[in-house]
Amino acid sequence: MYDVILSFITAFLLTYLAIPSVIKVALKKHLYDEPDDRKSHVNPVPTLGGVAIFAGVIFSILLWTPFDVFGDLQYILCAFIILFLIGAKDDIDPVSPVKKLAAQLFASFIIVFKANIQLTSMYGIFGIGTIPEVPAILLSMFTILVIINAFNLIDGINGLSGSIATLISITLGTWFLLVDHIEYSIIAFALAGSTIGFLRYNITPAKIFMGDTGAYLVGLICSILTIEFIELHREIQGSPYTFKAVPAVAIGILILPLFDTLRVFVMRTLKGKSPLHPDRSHIHHLLLDSGLTHMQATTALITVNILFIIMVVKFQGIGTLNLLILTLAIALVLTLALQFYAQNRKRKLRNSMSE
Repeated sequence: MYDVILSFITAFLLTYLAIPSVIKVALKKHLYDEPDDRKSHVNPVPTLGGVAIFAGVIFSILLWTPFDVFGDLQYILCAFIILFLIGAKDDIDPVSPVKKLAAQLFASFIIVFKANIQLTSMYGIFGIGTIPEVPAILLSMFTILVIINAFNLIDGINGLSGSIATLISITLGTWFLLVDHIEYSIIAFALAGSTIGFLRYNITPAKIFMGDTGAYLVGLICSILTIEFIELHREIQGSPYTFKAVPAVAIGILILPLFDTLRVFVMRTLKGKSPLHPDRSHIHHLLLDSGLTHMQATTALITVNILFIIMVVKFQGIGTLNLLILTLAIALVLTLALQFYAQNRKRKLRNSMSE
């Protein structure tokens, strides 16, 4: 318990104290994100916040993790370093999507094959229980890639990605602590401490962004925590802290990044565009178009994500598939209503300007 608290405090302090120096260096070397028509900020903002997040997380994990109970930690740290290197390179000098995907695949390969973090059961979804080895490997790597890129995609307004990462890591970290898996709890609370330290400088007016360096690391950690959250339920049957419909509960915990990524990919594909083609179709853009400020939009999305977590916990007894359908249906209805309101508001503004 004390190690978990200390990991949180250590990561928070290191990230909080490091960011001013990162900002100073980034401004001096002109390492910042320029605004354009697609982006939501109007002034150049440094993008190397992920460097401080990485430092806080790594130092805290190395300092407080009991290596005698977590022999696979070295492989997880190797995967962290791979994504840190490609993310930092991209924040300083843009990297091609192919190279970024290659780095993500390499990191996911390390996590799945060396750290042995895999999804091995569908828990009865579509009648599927235990997954054969090859499909399990492919599903696990795909899950890691999706969550990594989901956090990168939602990192579009002040405070959002850091706040969502904090919510998810505290939620899962608390569960790992309750089931006596302190090693994953330390990782989760180290991330929470770092993202909270980062948020001090990312709320409006944002002094720094986490960039790909931070988004990749946050996504990778959340993917590891999510897979282990699902997998450990096979080992703790009978515990008062087990969840029914655990895959659907996991999706409910990560509903904002996962649903927004699924939604924009489907919309772009239907329009004949590449799913990776950047635009202003994310949920946070719809909230801005509805008249909310960055922090109002972030607060609204965090609140909705919390409500989804409460919902999936409360309704876990209806079954995995039913809960999954209910979760996605509610998310779709809310998004369609928001999209209708945002488009209607933009239409009225255009009409009033043309009169």
